Amino acid sequence: MKNLKDTCINFFHHEDTKNNIKEIFTPFVDIVYNELYIYLWIFCFFNIILFGLIVANIYLAVKLFKYILNNSPYN
Repeated sequence: MKNLKDTCINFFHHEDTKNNIKEIFTPFVDIVYNELYIYLWIFCFFNIILFGLIVANIYLAVKLFKYILNNSPYN
């Protein structure tokens, strides 16, 4: 006798079952995607701006470090 896990796995291996599930969930996925679309773009732009700020801070820190090393009285 098959257990519930094997029965479910066999059920989802059929191609027509996969297609039916995709058809059922397609409207739900579209609605969620349309609601989250703007937030995904905001998140992407925020990460790009944050990456730019981090690179700028590293550049300025290296520049300041070189300035301090070149002008230290203990050379």
